[in-house]
Amino acid sequence: MTDPQALEVLFVEDDDAVRLGSTQALQLAGLRVSGFGSAEKALAQIVPGVAAVLVTDVRLPGIDGLELLSRALRIEPTLPVILITGHGDISMAVQAMRLGAYDFLEKPFSPEQLSEVVSRALEKRALSLEVERLRGQLAGYESIEARLVGRSGAMQQLRRLVRDLASSDADVLVLGETGTGKELVARCLHEGSRRRGGNFAAINCGGMPEALFESEMFGHEAGAFTGAAKRRIGKIEHARGGTLFLDEIETMPMSLQVKMLRTLQERQFERLGSNELRTMDSRVIAATKADLLAAAREGKFRDDLYYRLGVVVLQLPPLRERREDIPLLFTHFAAQAALRHERELPGVHSRHLEALMAHAWPGNVRELRNIADRFVLGLWDGEARMQDAARPQRSLDEQMAQFERYLINEALEACNGSAAAAAERLGLPRKTLYDKMRRLGPLKAVA
Repeated sequence: MTDPQALEVLFVEDDDAVRLGSTQALQLAGLRVSGFGSAEKALAQIVPGVAAVLVTDVRLPGIDGLELLSRALRIEPTLPVILITGHGDISMAVQAMRLGAYDFLEKPFSPEQLSEVVSRALEKRALSLEVERLRGQLAGYESIEARLVGRSGAMQQLRRLVRDLASSDADVLVLGETGTGKELVARCLHEGSRRRGGNFAAINCGGMPEALFESEMFGHEAGAFTGAAKRRIGKIEHARGGTLFLDEIETMPMSLQVKMLRTLQERQFERLGSNELRTMDSRVIAATKADLLAAAREGKFRDDLYYRLGVVVLQLPPLRERREDIPLLFTHFAAQAALRHERELPGVHSRHLEALMAHAWPGNVRELRNIADRFVLGLWDGEARMQDAARPQRSLDEQMAQFERYLINEALEACNGSAAAAAERLGLPRKTLYDKMRRLGPLKAVA
């Protein structure tokens, strides 16, 4: 459960003396408080899922308290907002309650009254954040199981890590060969998080000229350079309240690595052509197929940027190291392809599985998905061996063991983990099945 005292109170009051006295009273009550002299400054702190409550005076210069209430609830509908009204403004307070205010305080109020109302609001906010976290975990579990497909130990561990990390704001570095699904993992982390209501802003660090990269990442003001006819919002700003995904981070030019490091350290940035600092409010997920520490030793990547990005590192296994997942993945992709191409799903036979299990898969899951598409379109029948000079030599016993593991796992899953029922389904004596399970390693039996 989220601790209410770990949340923040955003206190808006244009009278300096009242703001100071009120924030001190809340701090003495053990609460975290940030004071603001205007609604505009407070609004900059309100994002989807913000871990805070809002307390605001109604009468403010510029945007008033009622308009602040309305804008804040459009950003985060479950945010508790407490309004402070002057004597005789009860009708205004009633209107505010109809607009969605959590409560109101009438001036003058005692420190005890303020602390009591704010504490109740914090408890309500903590509860709503916990409900959202649990909903996100459930949605994330269903999404992850359906998208990160595989029964191998490596994939089970990867799904556990993604579910555990989704609710965190920690930056993540995803390592994996081409085609292993790095962006898919990043999207699963985003969609299972409290930031899923924000944008998932992806940028390929090597996919554009260096001259354009800064503008794409940080944005620019009109007239910042030749051809900048109007303001542009960069990826960092677009990802506000969401996730910034930096693909192929190893290709980022060294000159830009320095600027990216500073942005990540300070969590602030400037648009090109502007001197105004803006807050970076996004989780950063970077992906690479390279050994960044080796690149750092060669002077091709900054080691301090590596350590800044790699708060948590997720290593994606190549397909050749989880061959027991190949039949399941192939049938999964083939079923998707049949729907997409409006074709009947062809039957998968032993010759298909033999060719799939023998292949080295240099293109990993992406290559397997392409083969599944060709299979559904009638362009691959499994008889012609897939050409691959880099294919490792695997003995017949190794290939048969992989296939046996797949068939036994299928039977155990169909029988809810019952080894006795699985043995009957496979047409094997129970002792033979137990011997195979001991030889093949941990499987899914419960009895």
